[in-house]
Amino acid sequence: LSAAAAAAAAGADVLSGDTPLFLHGFDLSGDFTDLRPLGTGVTGLVLSACDRRTGQRMAIKKLVMRDTVSVKHALREVKITRRLQHENVVRVHEVLAPHGCPMPKDPTQLSALYIVQECMETDLARLLEQGPLPTGHATLLFYQLLRGLKFIHSANVLHRDLKPANIFVNTDQLLLKVGDFGLARIVDPHYSHKGYLSEGLVTKWYCSPHLLLSPNNYTKAIDMWAAGCILAEMLTGNMLFAGSNLMDLGKAELERLMCAVIKNLIKPLSLSLSLSLAVDFLGRILTFNPMDRLTAEAALSHPFLSPYACPEDEPVSSHPFRIEDELEDSLLSEHLLIFERNISILGGYFPYPEDKTLRFS
Repeated sequence: LSAAAAAAAAGADVLSGDTPLFLHGFDLSGDFTDLRPLGTGVTGLVLSACDRRTGQRMAIKKLVMRDTVSVKHALREVKITRRLQHENVVRVHEVLAPHGCPMPKDPTQLSALYIVQECMETDLARLLEQGPLPTGHATLLFYQLLRGLKFIHSANVLHRDLKPANIFVNTDQLLLKVGDFGLARIVDPHYSHKGYLSEGLVTKWYCSPHLLLSPNNYTKAIDMWAAGCILAEMLTGNMLFAGSNLMDLGKAELERLMCAVIKNLIKPLSLSLSLSLAVDFLGRILTFNPMDRLTAEAALSHPFLSPYACPEDEPVSSHPFRIEDELEDSLLSEHLLIFERNISILGGYFPYPEDKTLRFS
C-alpha cells in the first residue's frame, strides 16, 4: 500500500450500529468496520473490513456499474464467483447493493455491487518478491493451483488472467486459492466461441502464444500456459517473459523466442536431480501448440505432483455453466442498450431504483 493509503486506513473512523459507512467510495452498512485498502482488482477497488456479525475480516470488492459494458461484466463476475465453491477458489460470502442492502432481483440499474469474500493473508506476487520458493513449497502450492483450475475448467469457466497477483496464499497453512475473476468467461465446450470473446485482456507476460497470434481464440489451454509460467517463476524467482516484446512478432519468430527463453530457464533446473521431474513437467505445459499442452486434470497425474496427488479428492463441478448462461449475458446487453438509447432520447432523465430518487445521467 502507498503511504497515503496506509495513512487513510489508519485514520479511518470505526462506525457502529446501523450507520452507513462511506469510505474510499464504498457505500456500506455499519456491519463493516475498520476498512483498509488492499489493492485494485481488474474490475474494481478492494478493501478489507471487519464484519461485526461474525468478527471475521473480509475482503470487499467494489464493482462500479456505470454503463452497459461495466454492468454486464459485474453481473457476470458475480454469477461466476457465486457458483465456484471450492477449497482452492476464494470463497464469496455475499453480494451486496449500495447501503449494504441485499442484491435485488434486477440489479441492472444499481450504481455498484460489493462482493464480500474471504480475506487471505497475502498473494503470490508478494511472496515471489522475496525470491524463489523452496521446491517443496512450490510443488504443494502449484498442486493446489491445478486442483483449483481443474474445478474451474470443469465448470466451463476460463479465468483468463492467471498471474501471481491473482493467486492468494495463507503462509501458515501453505493454503492457496485462485481469485479475481473479473476477466473470467463462460465457455461451453459444445459450442465454438472463437471470435466471440474480447481480445487484449490477459496480462501479456503470462499470455499463451496462440492468444498473441489470434487474440480472441480463447481455450482452457491459455490458463495452463499461465500456470506453467507461474510454476517457473516460483522455482527460479524470475518472471519468464518479463520485458519481452512479443506483440509484433510473427509465428516463427515468436516460437523461436519462446523456445529460447524456456530452454534458458530449464537449463539451470536440469542441473538439479531433484528438479528433473519439474523440467519434464514444464516441458509438457509450456508447449507452443495449445493442443499439445497438458490439461489441468492430466497435469495433476504427472509424477512431479505425485507427493500430493489424490484423484478422489480433486472434485469437478456438479453444476457447470452452459451456453444458455452466455446467451443470458447477450440478452442482458441488448436490454441495457435499448434502455440507454431510450435514456438518450429522453435527454438523460431517469430513476435509479436503489435510492428512489431522480438523477441526470
